[in-house]
Amino acid sequence: MVTQPLQTQPALPPETAPSPPPVVYPSSDGKPLAETYIHLYAIIVTLEVLKQYLKGQRATVLADQFLYYAQGFPRLRVAPDVMVIQNVEPGGRDSYKIWEEGEVPAVIFEMTSSSTARHDETFKYTLYEQLGVQEYWLFDPKGEWIPEQLRGYRLHREVYEPITDGRSAVLNLRLHPDGELIAFYREDTGEKLLIPDELWDLVEQERQRVEAERQRADAAERSRYEAIPKLQALGLSAQQIAEALSLPLAEVEQCMAQANEPAD
Repeated sequence: MVTQPLQTQPALPPETAPSPPPVVYPSSDGKPLAETYIHLYAIIVTLEVLKQYLKGQRATVLADQFLYYAQGFPRLRVAPDVMVIQNVEPGGRDSYKIWEEGEVPAVIFEMTSSSTARHDETFKYTLYEQLGVQEYWLFDPKGEWIPEQLRGYRLHREVYEPITDGRSAVLNLRLHPDGELIAFYREDTGEKLLIPDELWDLVEQERQRVEAERQRADAAERSRYEAIPKLQALGLSAQQIAEALSLPLAEVEQCMAQANEPAD
């Protein structure tokens, strides 16, 4: 009896486990940049002043960008109002990941308020201290809870200590509250860092626009009063002229009386 050889099925390749989806690190959470215009203005001015000051250096200044501090855990993030990172390429980022750039922010500024005070003084304070952020500055532009408005901490032996001399040792600048803004002064020259030309240009453009509007309004007002004698010569009464020019009757009557006074 001849037996047929056993038919074997070809071996199937082992199933490969599906690769995990890539970790997504969002660049925005859809929340507003700042809770009030005052806080927004303080953030923008601080950002631009420090960008100008650090221009030409291997450093970047970011505002309200997500700072991711644990690879693979996109929920572990914070968005400092302004952060200065040294020894990295200049320029903006959609977000900042410490493990990719290899540098922790050197200085962080938070524009604080009474509603964020607890979070700024507890969670962020502890987080920045543990991350090794060398300086942490809290600025209260509305003076809601920090009597001196500006409060700083400097890392010493891995623990934050209050900054009592108003100096940023990292930036070589002296910091003072100046109304609703932080004023920055160079330590080497004592010179105050000015708001960048671009911002001054915007301020100047707005001033010129307001002035032009005022001049147009003044010209329109003058033309209305200059029309009074012309309308009077056409035989219109003071009441009719006042209604036609949208002027108070008493002022029209006064102008008409002055026009009728004999010249000296």
